[in-house]
Amino acid sequence: MTGLVWLALDGVGHPADAPSGSAWEQELPALRPLIDAGLALDTTLGVSGTPQSGTGQSCWLTGRDAVRIMGEHFGPYPGPTLQKLLRQESLPVRLIQAGGTAALLNVYPPGYFAAHDKRPRHGCFPFSFLAAGLSLNPPGLPSVSPTLGLRYGSPWAATLEPSELHAQGREVARAAQAHDLLVLDLWLSDLLGHEGRPDAPPELLAAARRYLRCLDALLAGLLEGGARVVISSDHGNFENLGIKGHTLARVPFAGSGVELGTPGDIVQAGSVMRGWFGVG
Repeated sequence: MTGLVWLALDGVGHPADAPSGSAWEQELPALRPLIDAGLALDTTLGVSGTPQSGTGQSCWLTGRDAVRIMGEHFGPYPGPTLQKLLRQESLPVRLIQAGGTAALLNVYPPGYFAAHDKRPRHGCFPFSFLAAGLSLNPPGLPSVSPTLGLRYGSPWAATLEPSELHAQGREVARAAQAHDLLVLDLWLSDLLGHEGRPDAPPELLAAARRYLRCLDALLAGLLEGGARVVISSDHGNFENLGIKGHTLARVPFAGSGVELGTPGDIVQAGSVMRGWFGVG
């Protein structure tokens, strides 16, 4: 398979498991039809505790049961055990070994690298791309902010118009024509979810809804540009702003131009994705 764009959401539970009044309850003309036509997957994997990003993202990236390997849900960052798994089995690593092409399109500002120099702790996606010998901020490719134009912090005001995000989507779709896999690690949703609480201010829900509209605009540009697209998430959180932490909600597995198969959980879905590239 070539030309796949992976929108890896962080902490976004499936709308079918969201409470009434969630950020999902709005018009999202590109996003909701895709999500609703896709699957809702288990993230607990039969292990007690709350699903976490480290193990959840490792399951997606490797198609292996990282929770069983760790003996628990673990995160947010991969420690030595998950790092070893990602070095050996992550999709970027295996794809590059097979002669394919891949890139992570997130914008990484200078402050990110300065903080990493003081305390090394890459998330699973940047770790996997670096383990594959690929660079962050790859030259010659479009760069997309994981905040999708929202400011980093309350009131999360928008700095990009939907038309600009739509144009970014079309630009990424053009770039995908020359690559096997392009990835966006979209983590702001998890940050918004961790701001949740029973008395959450109205501006938090407004920001969450704004973020989904930004995602919808980006996705619309991707689809109009003819890109194959897959959408995933590692665990629930953002879909329920009445609580602060992660949830047991199922997560989306949706796509355009791909065969999702019949996975029931995120490990099986990660295996499906590896099969698309023949590296399972």
